[in-house]
This record gives sequence, structure tokens and C-alpha cells, in this order.
Amino acid sequence: MNRLIKILLPFLCWLQIAHAENAKPIKEFILDDHSVFTIPVSGNRVTTISFPGPISAIDAVQVTVDGKNPANFQIAHTKGSHFFSVRALTKKSTTNVNIRWNNKTYVLELVESDEPLYSVIFQFTPDQRDKPARVAVTPARLLALLDKAKAYPLLKQNHPEALAQVEYMNYAQKPQVMDYKTYEVQIDEAFRFNPEDTLVFRLLLRNKSDEPLQYKPDAFLLRVGERAYPQSISDAGGTIPPKGEIPAYFAVTGTPNGGRNDISLKNDFVVVLDASAAERPAEPKKESQP
Repeated sequence: MNRLIKILLPFLCWLQIAHAENAKPIKEFILDDHSVFTIPVSGNRVTTISFPGPISAIDAVQVTVDGKNPANFQIAHTKGSHFFSVRALTKKSTTNVNIRWNNKTYVLELVESDEPLYSVIFQFTPDQRDKPARVAVTPARLLALLDKAKAYPLLKQNHPEALAQVEYMNYAQKPQVMDYKTYEVQIDEAFRFNPEDTLVFRLLLRNKSDEPLQYKPDAFLLRVGERAYPQSISDAGGTIPPKGEIPAYFAVTGTPNGGRNDISLKNDFVVVLDASAAERPAEPKKESQP
């Protein structure tokens, strides 16, 4: 008898652990727009469903957002956020919710249950994270990225879905300044557009001299550690007025040999720019008097 107990006890413990693993109220799903995801929810618990980026739209039936209209489920979502919360309002109810994210539709089937999930997290696959889909980076697309960087505050407020897969860094609290004696280059903002593997920088070019300084608008260079990346496009005037400050934008795409750079915005960046005093026009020679 004791021998039988010794054999059964580890097996029962394994069953209990396996059941506990299966009953975890937090679950991760791999993003797949060709699958239907069944998500159990209840009336006395809140289930929060998260996506990797801002959700652009939610379509559903038998769903209410304010609880005033009769429905089977209630959803709470703030425009531009990565997540929404849901709970069941009636027993044994089901419905589908279609989520628009990153230009794709993901279908969720909500099912009222006594064993709800508390948190559902949709993730990229490792391959999707490490090898983003290649996007053809044409001059027109680079111009569009510059425009998106310039319009970032307005897009974030009014169209956050347009900023999916865009990372942002503001250096106001910790300025990154390169001092070149007669002028300074300050990184004001940085953006990373992951599908295009492109970084866009907003700079402040500051002239400390009493003479106007000139530079080549197509000669920005980014250094990250020991590596150097030439610009892929820029929007800059070429002149810094005396004792003045002007903004400039430039972008870096991929690596010089055509690969991906995958540069994080958490790096310390150095922007190399050669500016020099503008050449004064030669004065006309005076004719000698006879």
C-alpha cells in the first residue's frame, strides 16, 4: 500500500501542477490574422486585451461602451491606446470582436465563462520581431517619413494609428549636444520607423560665431559607437545665420552595405557635420586713374 502511495503521489502532484498551468488567467497569443481567438470572460472579472501597438478600430455586435444600452458585453477603450478591457453582461453569451491593428484584422470570439482570462497579450513571433517585413524604401517613401516625423505631435493626438511601429525619443530633459567650437549640433528628437529600418533626427544647428556658416545639406553623418552611417535623405538649408539657431532633419536607412541597421534609440548618437564660414565675394578691383 505504501509503495502504491509513493508511486501515485508524484503523479497526482504533476496533475495538480499541470491543471494550475492550464488554469492560468493570463495568456499570450501569437498574432495571426487567419485564426479566430477564443477568449473567455465573465461578469465579475475584467479581461484586458493588449496589442503591440495602438489599436486603430474595434468592430463588434451585442457590445456596449457605456453600459446604458442593452448588450451581452461591455468594452472600455481609449482612442490610441494599445489595449481594451471587456466583461460579460449576460450568462452563456458569445460574440465576435474584430480588431484592426497594423492594417490587418484580428478576430476574437468572446465567450462568457466561469473561468475567465484576466489578461490576454498578443505578441509577435520571434521571427516577426527579429526580421521585420522588408519595405521598399524609395525616395518618395523617405520624404513621407520626414513629413510624418514633422507632424508627429498632431498625428499622436488625432491619428495615433498612423504611428504604429514608430518609436520616439525626446531629448529635452537630457540634451545630446556636439560642440564644434564655432557651432553646435543638438539632437532634439529622434524617430525610428521599424519596417523601413530608418531613423529620422530633428536637429538644432547653433552658430556661435559672428559670421554665417555654410554646410552641405547632403553631408550629415551618424556615428553609433565605432560605426558610421551616411544620411539617406535630409531637409536642411545649408546655412546657419550668425549667432542664430535653425532646425534641420536628416535620416539614416539601413547600413552602407545594404543590410538592416536595427539601431535602437537608446544608443548614444554623434552627428558629424562640417560647417565653415561662408566665403565673401571678392571685391571688384578699382581702375587706376591716368
